[in-house]
Amino acid sequence: MNEKYPSNNIENDEININNEESDYKNLVTRLREISSTIALLEKRYLNKF
Repeated sequence: MNEKYPSNNIENDEININNEESDYKNLVTRLREISSTIALLEKRYLNKF
């Protein structure tokens, strides 16, 4: 029954791929922010020990 509407499946696949790419980009951005924060904390506090 799903075979009657292949264009709908293609659109859903494209949406899923776009969502996955967006999630990946958001994750990379967040990891960069975390890395920057860690670097700043290291600079601020490592020399105090």
